[in-house]
Amino acid sequence: MQHFGRARRAWSSLCIAALVAGAAAFGTAAGPTPAGAAPAAPDARPNIVVVMLDDFSMDLAQTMRSVQTMRRTGASYPHSFVTDSLCCVSRSSFFTGQYPHQTGVLTNTSNAGRSMLGGWAAYAANGNPERAINVRLQESGYTTGFVGKFLNEYEWSPGRELPPVVPGWSTFNTVFGSAYDGWDFASTSVVDGRMRLVQHDAPPASASNSAKDEAYAGTVTGDLAMDFLAANEAAEAPYFLEVSLYAPHNRTNPKGHYPGDPLFPPMFRDREGARSCGRVACAKLTAADLPGFGDDTSDNRPRTASGKKARAWNTGAPLSKAVAVRDLRDRARMSQSADRLISKILRTVGPDTYVVLTSDNGFHLGQNGLARGKGTAYDTDVRVPLLVTGPGVVPGQRKEVTSNIDLAPTFEELAGLPPAPYRSGLSLAPTFAQPGLVRQSYAFLEHTQQTLTGGDPDAAFSGSELDRIPSFTAVRSRLALLVRLDLDPRRKRTSWGYEYYSYRQDRWEKRNTFTSKKRQPEIDLLMARLAAFDQCRETGAQPVSEACRAVRR
Repeated sequence: MQHFGRARRAWSSLCIAALVAGAAAFGTAAGPTPAGAAPAAPDARPNIVVVMLDDFSMDLAQTMRSVQTMRRTGASYPHSFVTDSLCCVSRSSFFTGQYPHQTGVLTNTSNAGRSMLGGWAAYAANGNPERAINVRLQESGYTTGFVGKFLNEYEWSPGRELPPVVPGWSTFNTVFGSAYDGWDFASTSVVDGRMRLVQHDAPPASASNSAKDEAYAGTVTGDLAMDFLAANEAAEAPYFLEVSLYAPHNRTNPKGHYPGDPLFPPMFRDREGARSCGRVACAKLTAADLPGFGDDTSDNRPRTASGKKARAWNTGAPLSKAVAVRDLRDRARMSQSADRLISKILRTVGPDTYVVLTSDNGFHLGQNGLARGKGTAYDTDVRVPLLVTGPGVVPGQRKEVTSNIDLAPTFEELAGLPPAPYRSGLSLAPTFAQPGLVRQSYAFLEHTQQTLTGGDPDAAFSGSELDRIPSFTAVRSRLALLVRLDLDPRRKRTSWGYEYYSYRQDRWEKRNTFTSKKRQPEIDLLMARLAAFDQCRETGAQPVSEACRAVRR
């Protein structure tokens, strides 16, 4: 297969310079060979592996060796954001390259199918499975694989029917939500177009720690991922694999599976020792690693457009320092199983493979006077890692402001496909070889207040905090954030309040300076961007206008 490896590397070089033109020359996966014709050459397009972490916050990046390796050898995007810091909403944007108002997935849950604002029900009802990037890649000849956490409410429990088969996946090993607790969960496979169930029983409490670790959700997900790579690494067709881990998400049941399980349950091998937190000794992870921890929220109160004080929404009890530090260290411990898997993937894949590391959203632990959770427009919640290694990728940081909607068109370009016209994102592939290339300077965020549906899976440990966070639309640049909040939680009422933060001096949202005369020119610019974004109301498969693409430039 050495010749095939050279062919893929040749394609990978071309895709940096002229992917679409290269697509015409190389074509897609070969179909049946006509009689008398020469056999078709192997498909030389690159492989793609995406590792999606769950609730991974930037304060944990320092603890992971794989992150440092990818930063050193690949492209890093420090200005990378998600469309919303909620799992299902963000993942829907990742799959489709579309904003929440396009996907129709606005919350994590569907309110038992009554509101249809979120969850798998909204994802399916709005036609997102057919618009997902994996469908286009599979149709073009890619072998597509999914392993791990899929979407909220795409679930199974004993006595319940299995959910439907999701189109566009050659291999579909979803790991159901009981895996949040680490053990005793089910996963799926698809055989002859039919969903099959695999039960992963937990060892008894008396079992050895190594036996428990073998049955851990992260281990099972990693084994399934490596099985896919083993089966496809030398195949003639290129592959696309998403590995979606539960780490470092908290468990969702009030009681852990094993006695003494922390809220963020790591493997047993990662529970003891100074270095169980990875590259950083656990004792060195403190509240100082949580910028904005303990900040007084009185000067964060929203303002009306006229500058008057609006209703304060961040009024809950903040997280104590002891609890925040405990959780930070346990989240670091939980991340180590993911770290080892990412390193293993990097060692396994060939030089013709792009590896992408990111997360569905961030997470706060007491910063900005908050408790524990996500859902805000603040840096803790919406900024996520984005690292890329692979052929032709020049190491170094990029200045491009990116969003998770940019990944679907990136994968299309790498596969030699023109971007689907309904995708709002822009391919990042040209930045792989040009670190200084900047085409986008803004990212837009949309959030719908969770009280409109209720039943969020994190409610047992975040309390009413997620319910308090108002609906908002926000625009983020490299150095500033403008948030327009709807402070009236009723569905058909609005009461606008604004928060503006500059990151020129502070690393967090220290004080709302929406009324600052000094910042007025930048505030006016961001307000104009929000007004332009408000006009972008395409939904579903409607093509995105040039004006709506230009709003991020």
